Amino acid sequence: MKTTMRQSAPFLMLALVTTATACGKEPEAAPDATVTTQMIGPDNMAVAKLDTLSSGPAISGALTADREARIRAEVSGSVLQTMVEAGQRVSAGTVLARIDDAAVSDAAISAKSGLTQAQVAADQASRELQRSQALAKAGAISERDVEAAERANLSAQAGLADAKARVSMADKNLRNTIVRAPFAGVVAERAVSPGDVVSPGAAMFTVIDPRSLRVEASVPASALADIKVGSSVRFSVNGADRQLNGKISRVSPMVDPTTKQVRILATIPNNTESLVAGLFVEGRVAAQKRVGVLVPEQAVDQTGVAPYVMRVKNGKVEKVEVQVGLRDVAAEQLEITSGLAGGDTVLLGAARGISAGASVAVSSPRDASPRDSSPAASSGTPNKVKN
Repeated sequence: MKTTMRQSAPFLMLALVTTATACGKEPEAAPDATVTTQMIGPDNMAVAKLDTLSSGPAISGALTADREARIRAEVSGSVLQTMVEAGQRVSAGTVLARIDDAAVSDAAISAKSGLTQAQVAADQASRELQRSQALAKAGAISERDVEAAERANLSAQAGLADAKARVSMADKNLRNTIVRAPFAGVVAERAVSPGDVVSPGAAMFTVIDPRSLRVEASVPASALADIKVGSSVRFSVNGADRQLNGKISRVSPMVDPTTKQVRILATIPNNTESLVAGLFVEGRVAAQKRVGVLVPEQAVDQTGVAPYVMRVKNGKVEKVEVQVGLRDVAAEQLEITSGLAGGDTVLLGAARGISAGASVAVSSPRDASPRDSSPAASSGTPNKVKN
């Protein structure tokens, strides 16, 4: 019995040592599930930037030419010839079209003939009046005869004035058979072709000056305090990455009773003629303008007592209370007057729900793969915040 106990003792001690050794190593080999790095997509992050902030009412509308002439026919006749096409540049006085002047020319000849006859009659009536006045002084004729001569002279002079007006109108109509550009610009539209018969008022051409464009828009009546003639407006062209600077040139003196909006007119210089009429633009009146730290509106939580952001610093998330200044409505950005500096990284969207103190890293598009959703991947790979 003693021999058996002695023989068993070494095996018992070996088992105890093996068990103790195994128990001591197992905790060291177990992974620490409480320490993980959460992956954040680039869309869930933004960098605070030091930039110029403007606040004011937003406006939008289509660009139109500040100078535009819709040229219409002033005489009746057939269009003999058109000299220009749409899109062609013209100078002031450039001939655009010619209208048949046969009827107008005949009317001008008739008017000039009538003027000659009226001039002769007026001269004759004037001489008769002078003769009657001389005879009346000599007592050869009565006062009644002098009055009759005066009436005849007045009638003849009135006929002469009417004849002169007819000649002037005929000459004007004759000149209007040649259609000319009223100012230097570009032909935007040609509405007639050779052979068309036009009458007074018929549309023929549209000429615009593309060097200056304008936008007609409406703003709320509550924004009138921020709008005045001469205020700067910054526009962006729809579908193009470019900015335009304009100025308020007119503000309507009355509010629309239905919409409670006020009509304004903003002009945009276009000396390079890189813009064309008809483009849709969006802009904002620069009522207040200053340089500050800007972040997207969605980065700031303003639902609590004090607004705050979730900032990433040294790979850790921290909650930072901030003070908000101006709001850029068009760019959807907020000015941060304290709490952040230019270059700080803040979280957006779903990433704002990450707890303070958590470790984060920026993921690339290739980090997202089907194995990320597998059980093995979820236990051994970092978490990723999705939009």
